[in-house]
Amino acid sequence: MRREEFNRADRADAIAALRTCADVTRWCEQVADRRPYASVDELLAEAARAADPFTPDEVEAALAHHPRIGERARGDSREATLSRAEQAAVDPADVDVQRALQGGNRAYEERFGRVFLIRAAGRGAPEILAALRTRLENDPDAEAAVVGEQLREIALLRLEGMVQP
Repeated sequence: MRREEFNRADRADAIAALRTCADVTRWCEQVADRRPYASVDELLAEAARAADPFTPDEVEAALAHHPRIGERARGDSREATLSRAEQAAVDPADVDVQRALQGGNRAYEERFGRVFLIRAAGRGAPEILAALRTRLENDPDAEAAVVGEQLREIALLRLEGMVQP
């Protein structure tokens, strides 16, 4: 969906398109309700403002169905397709990295009570694994801020990909 299509879409369709970027109701509604946008930059700027910051409850809701890093999202939904593309650099054939990610995911979930979230696009498995290990050292408040920022980055990156000509 390009910017022009997004501007013309009915509200429900615009919100549905935004949910594939970040399943945060307030953000989706705010961005959809501020249409029309004169440019992609204007749309992205509004989306960034609306996501600054996501509340802890919004982050938790968005993470409820998010796949673990290193696991391939199932299905043929746009969100699953995006997740697989974003994690393309996490090679399932690298057994050592997969085991380390699985162990790190478990440790992260035990420590913070939620799935590990990172903007995986453009990052290789070693960088993601290093970030996971580093973030395990965060205190819960610091990690909550990092997760919120990662969700914001993912939402904006996905939105940009959705509306670019």
